[in-house]
Amino acid sequence: MSKKVIHAIYDDEEILLNSVKSLKSQGIDITEVFSPFPIHGLDPVLGLKETRMAITSFIYGCIGLSFGGLLIYYIMISGVGKSWPMNIGGKPNFTFYQNLPSFVPIMFECTVLFAGHLMALTYFFRNKMYPGSTSTSPDPRTTDDKFLVEIQIDNNEDMIKSILNETGVLEINENYE
Repeated sequence: MSKKVIHAIYDDEEILLNSVKSLKSQGIDITEVFSPFPIHGLDPVLGLKETRMAITSFIYGCIGLSFGGLLIYYIMISGVGKSWPMNIGGKPNFTFYQNLPSFVPIMFECTVLFAGHLMALTYFFRNKMYPGSTSTSPDPRTTDDKFLVEIQIDNNEDMIKSILNETGVLEINENYE
């Protein structure tokens, strides 16, 4: 069974934020808000939880640090380092901990490289923006200069429309999902 939804289109983020506050105070559940840029203060009004992306960033940084340390250990200390010793700046290459100060910049860069690139990939896949994905935006103007509030209707269509008209909506469109 298809569900009826209302798409309310705005042209100002402050008006949109006030409208969302008004709708939430009336007990109306907002399905989604589409915006061309992040709107400060919208997440708490909608009741969204804080993202856990910082945890993944820390994990990706730890993976990069480990990879950098293992790579340096293999190249400079064991493996290649045993058969082809590299005496750089008179530093001994017998142990990892003796050379650690000179390895810190490389390990830091590996940490930043892994965290940055893997976070970008995680962000794109988490938001379903990977290559070949289709747009889920109900109105293409939301990627340019308009804001859209999507509200699912539960036999309260007239009340929702009256509240939206009081808040300064530009357009109200009815669609079926």
